[in-house]
Amino acid sequence: MAGKIIADFTARGLKVATAESCTGGLIAGALTEIAGSSAVVDRGFVTYSNDAKIQMLGVDPATLAAHGAVSRQTAVEMARGAVSRSEADFAVAVTGIAGPGGGSAEKPVGLVHLSATGRTGTALHREMRYGDIGRDAVRLATVRTALEMLAEVA
Repeated sequence: MAGKIIADFTARGLKVATAESCTGGLIAGALTEIAGSSAVVDRGFVTYSNDAKIQMLGVDPATLAAHGAVSRQTAVEMARGAVSRSEADFAVAVTGIAGPGGGSAEKPVGLVHLSATGRTGTALHREMRYGDIGRDAVRLATVRTALEMLAEVA
């Protein structure tokens, strides 16, 4: 999927940015593994802490206070911030609970919110409940979903 995105974005002259929390840069890593990715990947934001989300992506502190870091609202603001604070045409953002700890009844381990958006306002959101399948598996499943969404939004 990463190769398809690099080829498609290269052909169309498009750039991408990533905004990652629970994946810690794995999406950017998957894209930059592909030869020729420098024509497409503008930058990646690893915003693990709430302060990083606020400072680097412009996530509203009120959003974090009202909905938490792992929420649709935060993922959407992260994606919009990545587009507005980069040269990218499209961005994908992820925030979730990879585990093994940190989950709750309301927000269990394996819950991930993803958002992909473009400068034209096109926006997608997905709430994924991968389950308590292990930290690595949650993170890798999130990368796959994020790449699918990037291909879809563009």
